[in-house]
Amino acid sequence: MTTQILRGKSALVTGGARRIGREIALALGKAGADVTITYKASGVEAGRTARAIEDFGCRAQAVECDVRSEASVRAAVAATIAFHGRLDVLVNNAAVFASAPLECIRLEQWDAVFETNVRGPFLVAREALIHLRAAQGRIVNIGSLGGLHAWAGHAHYCASKASLHMLTQAMAKAFAPEVSVNCVAPGWIEMEETDDAARFAAKTPMRRNGRAEDVAGAVLFLATGTKFVTGQILTVDGGLGLT
Repeated sequence: MTTQILRGKSALVTGGARRIGREIALALGKAGADVTITYKASGVEAGRTARAIEDFGCRAQAVECDVRSEASVRAAVAATIAFHGRLDVLVNNAAVFASAPLECIRLEQWDAVFETNVRGPFLVAREALIHLRAAQGRIVNIGSLGGLHAWAGHAHYCASKASLHMLTQAMAKAFAPEVSVNCVAPGWIEMEETDDAARFAAKTPMRRNGRAEDVAGAVLFLATGTKFVTGQILTVDGGLGLT
């Protein structure tokens, strides 16, 4: 695989300002893609990420977007097309992670998680579809090991990611043959040292926690490999889900 395999193509990464989204955006830029990232509140970080992508010799922009809002999504996709002239890869990364005992989850908490984690990818994919079809493009959704294995303290989050996994498969059938649609489902991704991090690393067959670049590598694989792979949930967890 050449380092510039995406040269001449463009990508949209929602929630691409920081953390996993930033690593995904950087990986796509390093592979040669021009990249638009969206952000909701992380404007400063989004600007830094866009400039880092430009250091690879690619064009990049940061666009404010609330993926829960139809109007905001429509404007962000329009800005992407105006900037790049095309769209080849959509990465639905924007998400919220929430914890609460199941019996204590309030309706507004439940709805807030689903609005971002399920409604958001649906809205962005629907708005981007005409452009992705024209480019014979790809969609990569970011799911979670929690969408495959129940976590009692994160029921609303797990249910939302399970919904996104099913939405991925429905999109794969509905958007074929022009657009392939897959999902990357990370396990424990370590962002900082915690007691939980050490505990999960000990349980993981690969004897370490995941890193943001592990997720980015899986996204790049699905964005550049054979389009005959579609409707798949690719778990990136070092084998944690096997335990």
